[in-house]
Amino acid sequence: MAKALLGYVGGSDPRLLAEMRRLQQRVQDLESELGRIQAENDALAAAASHDRSMESMESVDAHQAEPALT
Repeated sequence: MAKALLGYVGGSDPRLLAEMRRLQQRVQDLESELGRIQAENDALAAAASHDRSMESMESVDAHQAEPALT
């Protein structure tokens, strides 16, 4: 029955198929960009976390430092 309906409607419109392919490609492009941005964000978050931990270690060292000789 589906074939009969498609035959009645006139089959697949080439413009519709081209638009569907274009949209599928766009979705793939956006998914790959999203993956790249998520990886970049994870790397930046890890670097920021590392910087914060280094700053906290430096502040601990500054509190334990001996006074300068006069």
